[in-house]
Amino acid sequence: MTVPEIWAGVDIGKEHHHCVVINADGERLLSRRVLNDESELLHLIGDVLAISTDVLWAVDLNHGGAALLIGMLLSHDQPMAYLTGLAVHRASATYKGEGKTDAKDAFVIADQARVRRDLGLLRPGDEIAVDLRTLTNRRLDVVFDRTRQINRLRAQLLEIFPALERSLELVNKGPVVLLTGYQTPAAIRRAGVKRIETWLKNRKVRSAAALAKTAVEAAQAQQTALPGEKLAAAMVVRLAKGVMALDEEIAELDALIEARFREHPHAEVIRSLPGMGAKLGAEFIAATGGDMDAFGSADRLAGFAGLAPRPRDSGRVSGNLRRPRRYHRGLLRSMYLSAMVSITTCPASKAYYQRKRSEGKGHKQALLALARRRLNVLWAMLRDGQCYQGSPPVTAAA
Repeated sequence: MTVPEIWAGVDIGKEHHHCVVINADGERLLSRRVLNDESELLHLIGDVLAISTDVLWAVDLNHGGAALLIGMLLSHDQPMAYLTGLAVHRASATYKGEGKTDAKDAFVIADQARVRRDLGLLRPGDEIAVDLRTLTNRRLDVVFDRTRQINRLRAQLLEIFPALERSLELVNKGPVVLLTGYQTPAAIRRAGVKRIETWLKNRKVRSAAALAKTAVEAAQAQQTALPGEKLAAAMVVRLAKGVMALDEEIAELDALIEARFREHPHAEVIRSLPGMGAKLGAEFIAATGGDMDAFGSADRLAGFAGLAPRPRDSGRVSGNLRRPRRYHRGLLRSMYLSAMVSITTCPASKAYYQRKRSEGKGHKQALLALARRRLNVLWAMLRDGQCYQGSPPVTAAA
């Protein structure tokens, strides 16, 4: 990448940004607070380009409040670099003055873009990658909400019916459905096994007979009605219905993710890798933007995923490798989970995992090593546009 004439650093804010433009000597050519509004940003871009068209923009945020500015810079074919907020915070301590202002932060961003040569250009990804990022982020939020709702449901049920709370696996659909109709020991004893079983079957619950039997056995083990039982039972119903609503949203998001993922040009190649389904493949594209050229090599992609250990040597200590502190947790998650699935579905992955275990690595270490290996394979597949082949093709004899 050629060295530009000027650098424009932008400290991103929710309502306002601050832009500082510097030259090769670090002199300020422009310093302006600008509203996060299309017309105001257009004026800013025009004023910066009036100074020089050879400019590198740098931002400290690549989503949220920066989305409009990034989109407008992309439409004007402007190159952008990205520095994390942590990197800007640490760098600002090396500049004179203890005060913190938006103008100072913007200058630090611009100056770091000027002196550093290890910053890659920001590539937000294509339309499908952006959509998948939105969908996968929302799905993750809903899954976390579901976990919190189930924990609240368990806590509420424990106050009135600990035997039932102990007997039910509330991560499954059937027990949650049961709690929308029956919450107290007395109500379950009055209904009996047959009536509860029929009630569950009408709602298409699997293993209705076993679930009904479990509930009645728990009710027979508790004859005491606890204070506040009536109101607590109503809260259990509300929480259980909330869990079911979240389950429905997760199912809808899964369908949207799979449909959008199939439209991506790399979808067929990614799905051919054992253990990499639509959801994990969508998370991979959402994390990487779908453009492997942005990383340059499989090693850089592995570093981005946190799968390439960094040396922490000092003095006589050598060979000390640690996981980097800065990595994309979503990409690591997708590769780790796909590796976990692959050891039960792919002979090659299983053999590699077992070899790492025989070398003395623990389960987690072996899975991380397998995830790194699979990332290299996926990189080569995407580079060549070839689907995964479990064994080399057999050539016919001459």
